[in-house]
Amino acid sequence: MGKRLICRNETRSTVVADKIQKADNYFTRLVGLLPKKGLNEGEGLWIDPCKDIHSIGMRFVFDAVFLDKELRVVHLIEKMKPLRVSPIIKTAKSVLELRGGTIAETQIQVGDQLSFQPSE
Repeated sequence: MGKRLICRNETRSTVVADKIQKADNYFTRLVGLLPKKGLNEGEGLWIDPCKDIHSIGMRFVFDAVFLDKELRVVHLIEKMKPLRVSPIIKTAKSVLELRGGTIAETQIQVGDQLSFQPSE
């Protein structure tokens, strides 16, 4: 995984998370968050491409934000527990996995426009 990214919610003029890693190859998408024991505030993983996720082998609860090719929010899963499988979201192109509770804290809603920029 490369540089850290900042994710902004352009619709609400807020920062969603400022320590995002992008998983954009076979290995990083396969491993995902499995080695982690949890996510700290501001941390996340942006999986691209991705239309569905699972939490089999995960040891913590997390939020999932499904994004279309324009980075608009098309589906949300709050506090996904271990041993779960998400539905396939046909309109999704990527998924942003965040610390559990981030969706509520940052008031992300379906239809919001997100953006990603390199962290400074």
